[in-house]
Amino acid sequence: MRKTAWAALAAMILLAAPAPAQEANGSAPSAPISREQTIQTDAEIRKRLKAIYDEIDALSQVTVWVREGVVVLSGRVANEAGAERAIRLAQRIEGAVEVEDEIARTLSVEENLNPLLERTEDAIDTVSRAWPLYLIALAALIVMAFAGHLIASAGRFWRWVAPNPFIARLIAQSIRIISVLGGILLALSILDAMALFGAAAGGAGLVGLAVGFAVKDTIENYIASVMLSLRQPFRANDHVVINQYEGVVVRLTSRATILMTLDGNHLRIPNADVFKGVILNYTTNPQRRLNFSLGVDADDDPIDAYTAGLEALQKLDFILNDPQASAFIEEVGDSNIVLSFSGWVDQRVTDFLKARSAAISTVKTVLEERGFTLPEPIYRVRLEGLSGLPSVAPPEPQETSRTRKPRRDTKTSHAGEGHADVDVTPDEVVLRQVEEDRAKGQQEDLLSDRRPTE
Repeated sequence: MRKTAWAALAAMILLAAPAPAQEANGSAPSAPISREQTIQTDAEIRKRLKAIYDEIDALSQVTVWVREGVVVLSGRVANEAGAERAIRLAQRIEGAVEVEDEIARTLSVEENLNPLLERTEDAIDTVSRAWPLYLIALAALIVMAFAGHLIASAGRFWRWVAPNPFIARLIAQSIRIISVLGGILLALSILDAMALFGAAAGGAGLVGLAVGFAVKDTIENYIASVMLSLRQPFRANDHVVINQYEGVVVRLTSRATILMTLDGNHLRIPNADVFKGVILNYTTNPQRRLNFSLGVDADDDPIDAYTAGLEALQKLDFILNDPQASAFIEEVGDSNIVLSFSGWVDQRVTDFLKARSAAISTVKTVLEERGFTLPEPIYRVRLEGLSGLPSVAPPEPQETSRTRKPRRDTKTSHAGEGHADVDVTPDEVVLRQVEEDRAKGQQEDLLSDRRPTE
């Protein structure tokens, strides 16, 4: 009794155990083929599949044979696409075990062009029936674009709103573009073709990204032009140094800043470099300090020397009293003492280079008149191995430029009087060329005197 129970339990365990997941070769077993395939089932498959092919003009020439569930397709189709279509349909029929492809591809010109011609005729027929809708969509696009053009053409209004003509044109152009895009959206909405706009927008986004990387420098320069026109760091006729380039500002365009160099040449600097660069404006503050250095002999008293030079510098008419001129000892060299002098001039009435040249000449003359010696280079030559040469008597001492001159009385000195009539008026040559260039009016200018410089 017990043996019978154990046998029954073992049989139940064997029956409940799962079948092997894979064959010995590691691949999953294929689905079993039904044993109920009959001649009647093959006929039904053939009949069903032939009826489907007869309803499709491109597959009407396909012949179907079925035996034991194996479908054999023969006959002819126009191209490879038709043959693949016939095979896909046969594989979807219930009861088909395998599909054999024996279809001939004729590649006939007529059979391949007929479907295209039929689709074209259908499209023309659709358009001919829907032309009022297309006309309404086109009219909506034209009306939107024309309305945007009228709004953007109000030049006086946008010039009143915008800080300069460049921004006014930018706003007007943006309105035109927005109106055209709005018209396209409205037309596609009328035609129920917004999906087309989505696909086009996606493609345009990718193209725009690629173009943006390609014209990155141009876009950066354009944005810099907008920023410079809004926050003007200089005006026309300003004497500036931009990075390492010096000149007088002629104009600011939408692409570059035009300078007239001090040599009278046109210099174009991209606005991106100007916006990011270092700008030194000499015109913003008309007061400018000139500096120069002169040396006196090491035996001279440097205090007396720079005091005398400073007095002469302060007597010059073009040197301003406020801020005051100054002088100091810059350094003590091996054979001289270097004195530094500085004074302020008004660049509106005084040319900086002329004033500096006159100041140097005046102070130098004063120092010489007061008996201070301007040092000269001294070289010591040492001769060795010349003991056999006859001795040469040293030359008699002669008066040289290093011979100290007697100091004049400071009360009777007339230092600086010889420079009272020196012409230090500003040089108008470059400014006149700038004005002539601006008077031509051939190019745009984004600079405006109504806006303050920053």
